[in-house]
Amino acid sequence: MTYLSQSDAEARHIRRSDYTSCTVAFIDCKKPGSHLKQNYSIIGPGVTSSTEQVINLPEPHGFNIGAAAMPTGITNNLHIHFTAEVFMVYDGEYTFRWGSNGENEFVARAGDILSLPTWIFRGFTNTGEGEGWVFTTLGGDNTGGVIFHPDIIREAAGFGLYLSKNNVLIDTGKGDPKPDENACISPMSSDDVARLRDYSPEEMRQRVVTTQDRDFRPAFIDMALEDCGAEIAPVIGYGLSQNRDHAAMILNPHGFSMEWLRLTPGQRVSAFELSDKMVIIPRDDGICVTMNDDEDVRVELGAWDTFSIPPQTVRAFENTGDTVVEALVIVSGDHQKRPRFASHVLEKAFAEGVALDAQGYVAAAHLIPNYGMVAE
Repeated sequence: MTYLSQSDAEARHIRRSDYTSCTVAFIDCKKPGSHLKQNYSIIGPGVTSSTEQVINLPEPHGFNIGAAAMPTGITNNLHIHFTAEVFMVYDGEYTFRWGSNGENEFVARAGDILSLPTWIFRGFTNTGEGEGWVFTTLGGDNTGGVIFHPDIIREAAGFGLYLSKNNVLIDTGKGDPKPDENACISPMSSDDVARLRDYSPEEMRQRVVTTQDRDFRPAFIDMALEDCGAEIAPVIGYGLSQNRDHAAMILNPHGFSMEWLRLTPGQRVSAFELSDKMVIIPRDDGICVTMNDDEDVRVELGAWDTFSIPPQTVRAFENTGDTVVEALVIVSGDHQKRPRFASHVLEKAFAEGVALDAQGYVAAAHLIPNYGMVAE
């Protein structure tokens, strides 16, 4: 078990006001219509090409958390990723495009989540009002960088921008020497572009979880206990839910799971331990996280904050506000997660007629051989 001090916990609490934007993160930063993009690296290095990018928490998690914001009409241009890329729209309206020339589109609004396949071109434009806000999750600690569309690489050269083969942005306008052609990433050939897989809009829709698609159900062994019964809506992979009727819409390996947690006023998730790193990103104010066996460490999360919880740390969640709150929970690994609740929680649940089966799912206690109370 990992004990977390108050100062340790505060160091892992990245407030919305702590996020620091970079406007020169990528090779398209001077392209008209893209020059006002703001890029954020919150956890892990992400895929930024700029040495000016501020990273709030560089500690490896097995995944990266970042964000993007941009004024209406500004575009993040077509590029390829080698690991999973998931967009979580928290504010505004964004039109996502994919395909060799961005010929396919999906309009996403606040609360929608999209998982884009690897090795296809993708980009997005703010088509709503205001700057909006999109969080991103990238698979792996080393994402391998990005490949921009050949048209973008050629156009960037006209602005004195080049991308070295180790994914560092070179800006001759700032005094960087013009690099040798062999030292730079070359535009993809038309043959290589033609060999990329096509995803139809129907196929891509299977990789989108909108607010209307979410399937919230009571999720934990404490669901019958007083002030408990928190709900989860799975999004990607095998997450925390102990409800065997839960199934995520997106199941291919990402290197992490993702699900929505919903708490009504006064509702809590009882203290549990987890072997994997977890990040929670609330949409709303009002979630309090307490940690350690005696819950002596307390962190109040604001809307859009990011909070990282180390493995083997006991944690509990509570809605201390007067409205329903939602938060994204991201946990490292593609495996089924196994929350370990305290023995007194399992005993109270057993008294209410429920226990965990050998797979870690909630079941009627009288149906489990020997009335076992599985802790994992």
